[in-house]
Amino acid sequence: MLRLVFLILLLFASCGALAAPPPVALVEVNGPINPVVAGFIGKNLAEAARRGDRLLLIEMDTPGGLDSAMRVIVKDILASPVPVAVFVAPSGARAASAGAVIAMAADICAMAPGTNIGAAHPVTMGMGEKPDKVMQDKLVNDAEAYVEGIATRRGRNAGVAKRMVRDSISLPAVKALEEQLIDLVAADRQDLLKQLDGRSLSRNGWETVLQLAGAQVVRHDMGTREKILNTISDPNVAYLLMMLGFFGLFFELSNPGVILPGVIGGISMILSLFAMQTLPVNYTGVLLILLAIVLFIAEIKIVSQGMLTVGGVIAMVLGSLLLFESPAPYLRVSWQVILLTVLMTTLFFAFAASRAYKAHRARPVTGTEGLVGESGIADSDIAPEGKVFVRGEYWDAVASERITKGEKVTVTAVEGMRIRVRTVYDASGGPEAVKPS
Repeated sequence: MLRLVFLILLLFASCGALAAPPPVALVEVNGPINPVVAGFIGKNLAEAARRGDRLLLIEMDTPGGLDSAMRVIVKDILASPVPVAVFVAPSGARAASAGAVIAMAADICAMAPGTNIGAAHPVTMGMGEKPDKVMQDKLVNDAEAYVEGIATRRGRNAGVAKRMVRDSISLPAVKALEEQLIDLVAADRQDLLKQLDGRSLSRNGWETVLQLAGAQVVRHDMGTREKILNTISDPNVAYLLMMLGFFGLFFELSNPGVILPGVIGGISMILSLFAMQTLPVNYTGVLLILLAIVLFIAEIKIVSQGMLTVGGVIAMVLGSLLLFESPAPYLRVSWQVILLTVLMTTLFFAFAASRAYKAHRARPVTGTEGLVGESGIADSDIAPEGKVFVRGEYWDAVASERITKGEKVTVTAVEGMRIRVRTVYDASGGPEAVKPS
């Protein structure tokens, strides 16, 4: 009897589990589109397919990003066996530039009130001169054809999509819905899922109906590794890591065996190099920053009355401004970070230079040079040669005047293994005698 009850309960539990719809996977994209974000979205698309999730929902707020990373995400979305919805939210968010293209590539493109989408005109980034008109036209035509193909595949207004590229137009949520650029406007996530429940999608020639009633929303955040890599991909963080790497390696080379500055500098430099592969680096800026550090170091070694420091400050400011060459503010180092870094670096090297200058001006206190200025006692008559007792040692001495034994003398020069001395006079003008103990 107990076995029968157990089997019935197990059967009901199994039926309930089978009746429960697969979950909706949720990922958030807040910030620029870069290779780390592309890898994060690609990984979640693969895991959603493996789990059999009903829908992958991407909540997006991005100013844009790298074209290469955007294309990787678009390819993953178009090849995904799991339906993908991009929701530009919350109010005040945007899907600009690369974000707009990713949103249009999704099966469902939705926006919250007070959001905007568009401004997908391609811009060139990195070192070198601004491309000529022919090259710029090629970039625009390529991006325009790419967006048109995506919009056509998803049944969206290809004409407006092309204008987002060529004319850099940006549309608010309501206007984008009227122009058939997006599928719907939803107040929040719950409203979006409610509107999507029962919606029919055409995917690869097959009709799919979304069954989202009662589906659990499961958030999937970036792991620790992805968060670290995404953080250091920020231009400000990459810039600070590079500067820390320069200084750490400099201190280690200046003081071999300290170890800690070298370890920190090496790690920081490697992390900054990783970040630079995701950013539009202008290596003229890197060389100017290196020149600035060389000038600061030279100021410590050479007394230039501050001219090397001034040159170092100018080189560091120019190098910092040129380091990440991009018209997009989110791909440049902020003025606040540059000014703070330059100020701290200048103060440090100015302090080090002042200490080095004082050390150069200070009288030697060790070795034979340290004897100059020391006081001693004539151990014999010096006329012009004799013996003196200075700093616990007996020295052969020579003087340009006659010095009597027991008189106090001071060292004026060191000549090989012999010193030159003169008489020390007291307040009355006579030789200052010292009685031996």
